Amino acid sequence: MADYITTYGGTHFVPVKPVAEDIHITDIAHALSLLCRGNGHVKHFFSVGQHCINCAAEAVARGYSKRVCLACLLHDASEAYMSDVTRPLKKYLGEYKAFEEYLLEVIYEKYLGSSLTKEENRLVRLVDDDMLYFDLLELLGEQSDREEPEMQSTFSLDFVPFEEVEQRYLQLFRDLTEEI
Repeated sequence: MADYITTYGGTHFVPVKPVAEDIHITDIAHALSLLCRGNGHVKHFFSVGQHCINCAAEAVARGYSKRVCLACLLHDASEAYMSDVTRPLKKYLGEYKAFEEYLLEVIYEKYLGSSLTKEENRLVRLVDDDMLYFDLLELLGEQSDREEPEMQSTFSLDFVPFEEVEQRYLQLFRDLTEEI
């Protein structure tokens, strides 16, 4: 059996030895538009791609740098190549986390020019956690024990067909990279 996956675009990609030239935003947008949040344990299909779009839009609304906004769009891009593992399980999978973090670093270096600073990482995580609050509330009906975050954007957790999510993701990527 091969040590690679074949991406939507036909690239043979080795997730544990990522090469920047083998990473394509079209593969990321397509795969994330078809991956369901929460391992599918949601009221209706809601893609990781749509979550990333919502995160990037929130970062824009908060006035974060274009670099942080693009990082918010890309923060789950490794899942396009490695799939998603839920947070409660991921904390026990040290080797998986190391591969995931390395792959995300390669993605950031390719599209942002360098790794994120500690402050940029903090801002991306803040937006992701704030959006997770609403994902859990709306998609699972689960109340959080934390205070409701104040959001600056208007976002939707409604079902959106994958083709539309894919196109929105690519358009937002183009808009954000033109300005960096």
